[in-house]
Amino acid sequence: MSTPTWNELVRYVGTVAQSQIPCVRSYTVQPGDTCDGISASEGVSTFQLSASNPGINNDGSNIFPSQVICLRRACLSCSTVHVVEPGDTCTSIASAAGISVPTLIASNPNLDSGCTNVYPGEVLCVESSL
Repeated sequence: MSTPTWNELVRYVGTVAQSQIPCVRSYTVQPGDTCDGISASEGVSTFQLSASNPGINNDGSNIFPSQVICLRRACLSCSTVHVVEPGDTCTSIASAAGISVPTLIASNPNLDSGCTNVYPGEVLCVESSL
């Protein structure tokens, strides 16, 4: 049996009820928190946070203080992240992490194929393998 790829795991998570996949790390939302801010301070990718909490809007506008959110599901784990800074490009991010741009895109399914939708404050997974 081979190890599933990140995208295969994401598809699996999308087909299984979230309650069936254990949350291995949670966080209680504080006043003023944003999804990107939580991702950065807790070391999880923005995509990971979104994939672990399907009830949260893509822009995170529906989180609220005292809400308990899942930071990591058992099968979606990325421990090496990069917070996008102004001027960062996928090429510069991948180079600094020692990975290829295709690996960066594959590890962050929220990125488009041309990697043109990164933005400052976004938290990306930069592991060489998942």
